[in-house]
Amino acid sequence: MTAPSIPSTLSPVLSLGPVLYLWDGPKWRDFYFRIADEAPVDYVTLGEIVCSKRLHFTEPYAAQVIERLEAAGKRLQLASLAMVTLERESQHVRAMAAASVLPVEANDLSALHLLNGRPHAVGPLVNVYNAATARLLASRGAQSVCLPPELPMESVAAIIAGAPEVAFEIFAFGRMPLAISARCAHARSKGLVKDNCQFICADDPDGLPVRTLAGQPFLALNGVQTVSHTCQSLIADLAGLAAIGVRRIRLSPQDCDMVAVARIHQDVLSGRCGADEGLSRLRETYPGVPFSNGFHHDRAGAAWVARGRNARNEPAA
Repeated sequence: MTAPSIPSTLSPVLSLGPVLYLWDGPKWRDFYFRIADEAPVDYVTLGEIVCSKRLHFTEPYAAQVIERLEAAGKRLQLASLAMVTLERESQHVRAMAAASVLPVEANDLSALHLLNGRPHAVGPLVNVYNAATARLLASRGAQSVCLPPELPMESVAAIIAGAPEVAFEIFAFGRMPLAISARCAHARSKGLVKDNCQFICADDPDGLPVRTLAGQPFLALNGVQTVSHTCQSLIADLAGLAAIGVRRIRLSPQDCDMVAVARIHQDVLSGRCGADEGLSRLRETYPGVPFSNGFHHDRAGAAWVARGRNARNEPAA
């Protein structure tokens, strides 16, 4: 039986966030080539937001990727660094803000200052926790805001209702970005230091799992960034998000078949399959990683609030 589709006047579109992990250049290029050719996403955000030392891996391929994505009709924006601590990083963000022909997604306040008065986007690493903040950002040129993944549904609804001029985006799939530091715990875990890290984070293209002293999965390291052990999945909540006015559903790239992930979300949005079936397909596509939706349901972030036929417990988070 075909699931009812979300009304077209309310249906959000899919967006793809930036790759958070260190993938080598050819893998990064081929990933986006396939996104261009096969994935039903309308928006794509490109760029290195975690560690400026990684930029040289992808920069040689950026022009090819942009050309391929634009030829496929994707709407592009460039993401700024989430933490600017060095002069060369400051220069990089300034150059991006001044010279980019593509819209820029700000991921820290320094970028917001540089983009003031120009159309831009705001990423999920900027703490937009109320409608007043969203309205202020809109008055300075923000046209879209991807809300932080830790916000519960009630807060999301209140922010959207209070700032109708903004296109809001929700982080709906992927390991959640939790923290970022000037130090690199990933390198230290391998007996290295940040200045001589040897790009060891490339060994963990989906993050390095962290366990507690009791052996329980806890978090994952991604260079200087900490992400969740669980993968946020709001596929069962897409209808509710559409009903409150969410305009875009963000999928954050993981080391799995992201074309399949996008197709599954599009199938649920269009009514070609129900949320239960979509969730089952997602688990098959990204196996071995527990899903969570606790933040969205005002619970601990790693919790899974189950519904319907998929009302079963996830592995320990």
